[in-house]
Amino acid sequence: MKVNLKKISRMLLFGSLFSFILASLLSGYPILAFAWNTAFPLTSTKLSEILSRPINTATLKVDDIDEYKLPEKDLSLSEINSVSIDKIRVNTRIIEQPQENFEDALRLGVWRTPNFGTPLDRDKPIILVAHRFGYLNWDQAYRIKNSFYNLPNLEAGDQIEIIWDQRKFSYEVYQKDEGLSVSHFNADLILYTCKFLESDIRIFIYAKLIQ
Repeated sequence: MKVNLKKISRMLLFGSLFSFILASLLSGYPILAFAWNTAFPLTSTKLSEILSRPINTATLKVDDIDEYKLPEKDLSLSEINSVSIDKIRVNTRIIEQPQENFEDALRLGVWRTPNFGTPLDRDKPIILVAHRFGYLNWDQAYRIKNSFYNLPNLEAGDQIEIIWDQRKFSYEVYQKDEGLSVSHFNADLILYTCKFLESDIRIFIYAKLIQ
């Protein structure tokens, strides 16, 4: 019996490819983003530029800043400023970099935009920015933990925790929006990321500080 090795090899190749795609989809791996970034390697750089663009925030302000009692310093907490969101398994440090170094910051994870608030300076809201899909050298575990890959899954009532200056600050989500700019001007905390690859549309999460 004559064996068609070429046909068998082709079948094995397609079988392996199908298995990889199926396993990727079942595991939640962003395979379409991976394929796109492989074909267009500058995509993440372009998205970084989109994320760093100034937002019209001239009227941003925070209400009732004098009524909040600052949490006590807890020396058992890490000295590294961080954000954690249990709902979407984010647990990462907050990167501090000037505006001109935005891409370096976004390559690591979550960046706090300069010239806006911190948990200790509440005259303006805190704005945290991160990629959704990130870079080719990120594995899925890193992506979930250190970026806003699952940010669209947040809903009103979900909790966000920030450790800053060894103090614990808790926030509660009250609104989720999509668009080009901020629409809720009195939020204490704003998180945002790009909705799609090669898109100016952003996903915004707005949260209030919990007493």
